[in-house]
Parts: sequence; C-alpha cells; structure tokens
Amino acid sequence: MKTNWLFLIGTAASACAWAQTSEEKITRELAFEAKTASNTLMTLNINGSVTVEGYAGDKILVEVKKTIRAKTAARLEEGKEEIQLGVTDRADTLILYVTGTCAPFGKQSRKDWHRKFNGWGYQWNKNEGRGCEDRYDYTMDFVIKVPAGTQVVASTVNQGDVEVTGVSGAVVADNVNGAIRCAGISGATRAATVNGDVNLDFSGNPSGDSRFYTLNGDITANFRKGLAAQLAFKSFNGELYSSVEEITALPVQLEITDRGGEGTRYRVNGNRYKIRQGGPLLDFETFNGDVIVREK
Repeated sequence: MKTNWLFLIGTAASACAWAQTSEEKITRELAFEAKTASNTLMTLNINGSVTVEGYAGDKILVEVKKTIRAKTAARLEEGKEEIQLGVTDRADTLILYVTGTCAPFGKQSRKDWHRKFNGWGYQWNKNEGRGCEDRYDYTMDFVIKVPAGTQVVASTVNQGDVEVTGVSGAVVADNVNGAIRCAGISGATRAATVNGDVNLDFSGNPSGDSRFYTLNGDITANFRKGLAAQLAFKSFNGELYSSVEEITALPVQLEITDRGGEGTRYRVNGNRYKIRQGGPLLDFETFNGDVIVREK
C-alpha cells in the first residue's frame, strides 16, 4: 500500500508541474505574390511538429496549434502574448517561424548566424532577446497545405516530427530530436535528423542529387521501378541493404579538400555504387543505424 501511495503522490506532483495550460488555433491564408516555378515555402519551427501537404489549390493554408504551459496564470498570459506566428513575405518565397522566443529570427551575414537555410534562422545567443528565462513552456504544431509544385523547407528542433507529402518540388526536411517522413515526393531531397528515423517514399525518382542523414536512427527509402542513380553510403555502426539487383560498385574516388602549406589534402570516397546506367547522386549516411533502399 505504501508503494501505491508513493506512486500516486509522484503522479500528482508531475501533473501539477505545469498547472496552467492554454491552447489556441492560429489560421492564415497566404499566396505567393510572384508565381514562379521556384516558389518556396520555408517553415522553421523550434518546439513542435511540422506537417506540409501538397494539394491542387493555389493558396498556402496554414493552421498552427499553439500550446502554452506555465506554473502561474501570470506566466501563462506572458507566454500567450509573446509566442506568435511570424511570416516573412519575399514575393516568391514565404517564411513561417515563431516570434517571441529567446532566439530572434532573421537573416544576417554574421558568422554566428544560423546559415543552414540560405541564411534564415534563429540566433542562438542567450545574451540577446529576452534572455531565455524559461518562464513557460510552449509548442507550435504546424499543419500546412501548399500547391503541389511548391519547393518545401520544413524544420523543427524539439517535441515533434517533420512530415512532407504530395509535393513535386525540391524538399529540405530537417529535425534534431524527432523523425522525418516524406511520401509522394519526386524532387531533389535533403532529409537530415540527429535522433530519429528517416522514411522516404518517392512517387517519382529524384530529379536531382539528394542527401539523407541520421545520427541515431535508420533510413528507409522506397523508389520507383527503374531507378537509375549513383549511390553513396557511409556509416559507423550500420549496414546497407537493397532489393535493387542492377547495382555495381564504383572505384574509390579521391577528393581534394585542401591545398595548404604542407601539401594537398585528399579525402577517400569509398562505398560508391552505380544503379543501372547511373544518374543523380543519392547520398546516405548514418552513425548508429541501417540504410534500406528498395524499388516498389
């Protein structure tokens, strides 16, 4: 009986950790002012999931579930006021992000600025912004519909997965503590996470060079019958498995990485293969995980 009481007390204490909770749905309807073949939607989140779906319309339909948790009503109201949806309109590119965080968002040329997404990102510097007081917890879960031909950049860091479906444009999917799922895609694709699996299902084989990476997880990639590509594989503790029969190993390649005072530095690129007659490069890398390449 004592054990049961201790369990109940511990559970109650955990439930009271965030005594105040607020949920709000944010909706926006957007459109590209300049309609081109390179129209791009960038969604750069911090806490929460990002789901992007291609459809037959011409609008960007945005729905965000904002959740704030705090230990007092005053801190809850502070979070509700500060955490908001940010939108930057670059005519042919729309950028969605989170405002009110301790990391200001924007584009600068400083070396310490987050450069992963063409210079756009959050400035992770605790001496700036509001100081990262952690007075409340928040998540922003994005669900977005885009015209099917849109190029998509979708990223988050914590507390959510990244999912992109039904788009024919190039895809960049990025995560840190979560999985990546892409289905019904056909453009050049870059998918990378640290802690999570990467699952890819192509409706048409990639039209350009693509890279797939996870540190702690597996990569499963399903391509269409008749795949023609070059394939690179690198892993510390993982293996490569493939159902593709027409695959041959390529000779080891030397890549020049530096010409310094002590001489020329080379990198040896092994584990390269050609599928059928070759084509775009499909670059797979894991540390603790396997890679599975299939044709369907």
